[in-house]
Amino acid sequence: MAVFHCVRVVFVLLFVCGSLRDAVSFYLPGLAPVSFCEKEESEKHTDVPDCKSTIELFVNRLDSVESVLPYEYTAFDFCADEPEKRPSENLGQVLFGERIEPSPYKFFFKKNLECQRVCLKSYNTEKAEEKAKLDFLKKGMLLNYQHHWIVDNMPVTWCYDVEDNQKFCNPGFPIGCYVTDTGRAKDACVVSADFNDKDTFYIFNHVDITIFYHVVENEAAGARLVAAKLEPKSYKHTNMEKPDCKGPPMSLNNKFNGEVKIPYTYSVKFVEDKQIRWASRWDYILESMPHTNIQWFSIMNSLVIVLFLSGMVAMIMLRTLHKDIARYNQMDSVEDAQEEFGWKLVHGDVFRPPRKGMLLSVFLGSGTQIFIMTFVTLFFACLGFLSPANRGALMTCAVVLWVLLGTPAGYVAARYYKSFGGEKWKTNVLLTAFLCPGVVFADFFVMNLILWGEGSSAAMPFGTLVAILALWFCISVPLTFIGAYFGFKKSGIEHPVRTNQIPRQIPEQSFYTKPLPGIVMGGILPFGCIFIQLFFILNSIWSHQMYYMFGFLFLVFIILVITCSEATILLCYFHLCAEDYHWQWRSFLTSGFTAVYFLVYAIHYFFSKLQISGLASTILYFGYTMIMALIFFLFTGTIGFFACFWFVTKIYSVVKVD
Repeated sequence: MAVFHCVRVVFVLLFVCGSLRDAVSFYLPGLAPVSFCEKEESEKHTDVPDCKSTIELFVNRLDSVESVLPYEYTAFDFCADEPEKRPSENLGQVLFGERIEPSPYKFFFKKNLECQRVCLKSYNTEKAEEKAKLDFLKKGMLLNYQHHWIVDNMPVTWCYDVEDNQKFCNPGFPIGCYVTDTGRAKDACVVSADFNDKDTFYIFNHVDITIFYHVVENEAAGARLVAAKLEPKSYKHTNMEKPDCKGPPMSLNNKFNGEVKIPYTYSVKFVEDKQIRWASRWDYILESMPHTNIQWFSIMNSLVIVLFLSGMVAMIMLRTLHKDIARYNQMDSVEDAQEEFGWKLVHGDVFRPPRKGMLLSVFLGSGTQIFIMTFVTLFFACLGFLSPANRGALMTCAVVLWVLLGTPAGYVAARYYKSFGGEKWKTNVLLTAFLCPGVVFADFFVMNLILWGEGSSAAMPFGTLVAILALWFCISVPLTFIGAYFGFKKSGIEHPVRTNQIPRQIPEQSFYTKPLPGIVMGGILPFGCIFIQLFFILNSIWSHQMYYMFGFLFLVFIILVITCSEATILLCYFHLCAEDYHWQWRSFLTSGFTAVYFLVYAIHYFFSKLQISGLASTILYFGYTMIMALIFFLFTGTIGFFACFWFVTKIYSVVKVD
């Protein structure tokens, strides 16, 4: 019955989280709507300070699905604005490598413009510095690097038709494209038949921007922007000073030498949309998610199967254990006791301290820290506080929570280390504070060195690196020490049965009850409930797609916890029945082995879904993947251990032991 209660709670949470997406109508901090009005009207309504007439377009980093290395907007020598104070970035944006800067694309509300000149860039291939800039621009087009522009905190999307009369909206648009020396059009060059010259680059030096607005009812003045779309185009302007946006595309032969002039222009048009409200203006971004209904159906189908299997496992466990406990408690004679078999025979050894108890307790402390951090972060994301509109909020929330959760990490590590009979408390608290975070930081630092060497915008500035170290050493470490102090001060965990002085000999085990096969099999079911969501998450990280399904992600998190617990308990019961009492490390590794399946899937995703090329990008991909696999290993392993600890304590506390 407890399992069905958990299932019911899970579906209630799914309903609540799914409903919030449409029901939320409050404004999040820092995301209040901005009203825009025409310039003349803005001058009249001086008493309305929020009514703006100037619309600023900000530019973000450029990235590519063929490279892990993002670059700042200015790295490609595009039209730059006069030096201005760039918008402040939070910790999450810095960690993700976002670099938002002002741009020279500025226009007035409801003032349509046609073919406006932005700037003219000239490159002379005989000059080494200018040739290097042009070659870097060619490299960006060859690797299909994408612009990411922002208007009123909304990503500007490029929408185009794909097969089956469907429209695909991409929250970015390419620098340009390339036609190979064999005449094959790559990437965006397929959108126009004019891109047909062999071994030639075509740069998108013009954009048609369309901004949709909604007039606010029952207010004195102003309208709100609800969508921003553009269409990149390529024009070889004949008159550089007064462009007309007509004629052939702007081509650049790969073998051309001499002076190249690239004029950049834009057009802007304002369209009123009475259907889209400001509160739901991000919904049009969802057009960039192809086959969304099929994906959601697949997620639900997978979750229902996992829930059904978990319920069956729990029912089998409860019925079998009920019979075992009833039979053992009815044994009255010594002869009956001598005929005992199975898990009751090892009651004098089941709570024997495990080998390497120090390391296991450290892993449990770090896993507890990650578990609480993940739960709270997903809960707030499910409520809408960490939506994609609030840039960088998800990563900022996770990092801050991890720093503040040093106390439970130290407490859990110390508490279990003491129950394992450990006495080196100083070593335990130091390892809890530095081992797992140190491994993650060392990996991250090496990846950052590679990004620095490649000149990528994702390279963390030295000041931010020092700030993270300060958060770690000045907040997380002291909190870990405080938690460890209370953990060691508290009395040890009392076990329901005494431990014998002499260890019991473990009989010869069959293949299925040996440690390794059980550990390998134990991670299959938990991985089965996450691999679909894992595909979406990897897409959002490496294919630069928007992730928005936090309600389903929170549901998958709960199902993962239930599945890890039940699969580990089931295998633990089988091993105890086979008179193998070494359950502590096995329970941790059984559910933790899900991280190995995650790593295998990430490798499969790299070779089958991504087009990443280059040694640096490959090293970065697997470096960051190893960090995620380690965190996932600690997270799932801790769930399995706690579930088995509760199970073992429970079953040995309800039987009569002579």
